[in-house]
Amino acid sequence: MRSLFALRSSGTYHKLILILSAKKHLQKNETQAQTSINMKIGLIGFGKTGKAVANVILQNTEFCLEWVLRQSTCLNHRSVPEFLGIESDEPGLIYSSATTEMHELLDKHPVDAIIDFSSKTGIYTYGQIAADRQISIISAISHYTQAEIDFLKQLSSQTVVFWSPNITLGVNYLMFAAKFLQKIAPWVDIEIIEEHFKGKEGVSGTAIKIAEALDLEKTDINSVRAGGIIGKHEIIFGFPYQTVRLIHEAISREAFGNGTLFVVENLKGKKSGFYKFEDVLLPFFASGSKP
Repeated sequence: MRSLFALRSSGTYHKLILILSAKKHLQKNETQAQTSINMKIGLIGFGKTGKAVANVILQNTEFCLEWVLRQSTCLNHRSVPEFLGIESDEPGLIYSSATTEMHELLDKHPVDAIIDFSSKTGIYTYGQIAADRQISIISAISHYTQAEIDFLKQLSSQTVVFWSPNITLGVNYLMFAAKFLQKIAPWVDIEIIEEHFKGKEGVSGTAIKIAEALDLEKTDINSVRAGGIIGKHEIIFGFPYQTVRLIHEAISREAFGNGTLFVVENLKGKKSGFYKFEDVLLPFFASGSKP
């Protein structure tokens, strides 16, 4: 008791308190600094897939969802974490393109990257403005016309532009494996089967991309539309006495969110240019480890 009283009465005790207080303040500042350097994300499109992607972003501490932009006004200024039922301190407010100009949104809530899960014409809403501010553009639109692709390539002279009709890591790994197998046996018979939910129009953009990667015709793609299938792609290699099947199936739309963040993470620090998933994956195959 005496020694404790003596310590409290001395200047040593007060110095110790000041040191501990300063240390605690420093730790708090370091935590805030770490939070402040998290990559800020803007999300365009809030349909089924957009909601799943937002869910993944909100649960990843290395990224911060600044805002979501959609066409409809029915959720205007709602909190994304609150709407999805996720505990989060991130701002993540929903804005409507009908009432909010893109340049105003970026002035108030600047971001490092814009992720697009809207429609093929969405790029015209934000593309040039984002490129002028050197904001990375990550597009996961399935069907672009050549006009949109040319526009993306034009923007890539100013900033990082990435496009993949299917941004899941698994399906792009599937394409890599398929190309290697075809290289080993270029004479093998190949068929592609794509399955999606009933009501999905047109041939899967991913299946078309697979066909192009393997130098196949669109007629080599077989489409199935049934129930609520999220997405399944199968590549059949028909050898004379055996068959090899490569299959990828998305069991949850959150797979698109994981793939998106994988891309964003691996494009950090890249120079302006037009990137595909192959450009992101190739360094891993070349070195056998993370580039």
